[in-house]
Amino acid sequence: LFSSPLPLTMSDKPPPTRMNQQVFKGKKKAAVGGFKLLKKKADALKAKFRDYAKAIAATKGTMADDTATAFFSLTQAEYAAGDFKKAVLEGNMVAKVRVTSAVDNVAGVKLPVFNMQDTGAVNENQSLGLVGGGKKIAASRTKFETVLKNLIKLASLQTSFVTLDEAMKVTNRRVNALENVTIPRIEGILDYISRELDELEREDFTRLKKVQASKEERLKEEQRLKEEETREAMEKGIKPKVMSVNEDIMSKFESLDGDEVLF
Repeated sequence: LFSSPLPLTMSDKPPPTRMNQQVFKGKKKAAVGGFKLLKKKADALKAKFRDYAKAIAATKGTMADDTATAFFSLTQAEYAAGDFKKAVLEGNMVAKVRVTSAVDNVAGVKLPVFNMQDTGAVNENQSLGLVGGGKKIAASRTKFETVLKNLIKLASLQTSFVTLDEAMKVTNRRVNALENVTIPRIEGILDYISRELDELEREDFTRLKKVQASKEERLKEEQRLKEEETREAMEKGIKPKVMSVNEDIMSKFESLDGDEVLF
């Protein structure tokens, strides 16, 4: 799953103790958990990214036809009602449509969303086309409202698309850093600590074996000396003194009856 452990420098090597081993095991567990969560987040962002790309492509595909139809209807309205642009510009312009913004949360990433809101303002140019071409002007107005709606939708999709792209780059960098740098380095530190602890255990075992062998040699030497002393004593006719099991060693230090012991 992860890369091979990275080689460690002297500054990266902590003291090889059991406590540090437990500390780095906890760090590895946290890093692996964070890697799995970020991987799921990256997958969710990638799926949403593909959905936005498909929606942008579909919206742009319809925008060309809708825009061409809207401007063609404007040409028809001008042909039927004459040049009414000057009358529209001289009128009191009140916004009938406003753009509101909201936030969509996708895997912890906040994406801006634009919506078209009708203000309910009364259109003062209703008198246009009374002489002729009124239906053409109304049809042109409807088609341009459709174009405006698609433009707002496209702006929302593209803004969210760019924000999502930046979030994906950051998430992928974090995933790659955990997968190829952080977790392999922690594994390298754990391998180093394990090797050092095993070496210390082998040294302790060897030292204990040497101490045990030294004790056994000393006991053998003492036993050999005792046997030689016993053999020499028997050759000289001296009976070696052996303490009886029933002998009371404290009887030598008991005072006689009636005698006073002065200190």
